[in-house]
Amino acid sequence: MARKTPGLNTSSMADISFLLLTFFLMTSSINTDQGIARRLPPPLPPNQDKPEVRERNIFVVKINSKDRLLYNGEIGRIEDLKDRAKEFLGNPEDKSNLPEKETMNIDLLGEMRVSKGVISLQNDRGTSYDMYLQVQNELAAAINEMRNELAMDRFGQKYADITEPQRDAIDQAIPIAISEAEPTKIGEKK
Repeated sequence: MARKTPGLNTSSMADISFLLLTFFLMTSSINTDQGIARRLPPPLPPNQDKPEVRERNIFVVKINSKDRLLYNGEIGRIEDLKDRAKEFLGNPEDKSNLPEKETMNIDLLGEMRVSKGVISLQNDRGTSYDMYLQVQNELAAAINEMRNELAMDRFGQKYADITEPQRDAIDQAIPIAISEAEPTKIGEKK
């Protein structure tokens, strides 16, 4: 007579597998790509025309397909971009070729002269992603340094360490004013 092989009771295996799968999904993290943080300006009311921006209030940064930089028509280097952007946005000596300033009353800061400057970033369709990110990093670093300097001057702490209302006041005094045009072949008319 042949022996019967004992059967394995696998009814709880599905439950255990499901619990393990759930555990690993909940405890592991999935890396996600992060973009460049920018807050869009509020939309204009339907009846309002686009505001005019005077030429002196625009700092044009162009990147061509060979990853070469031009600021306001002059050849530039990535290493100098942050300082040029800070000088443009800050206009510490109120030069007539740099942006105008508007006096604003800002909570926690009082009367401040706020720059009307806008950085216009234009890139070629052939611009490398690496160069584009380097330029974005330099422009963001310029604004962050200016905010840090103002926070240290007014509140005695770095921008990252101050309270939310203080940060809002600094953001009003030094807004992120970067405008990006759709990539084109630099030299092409739109």
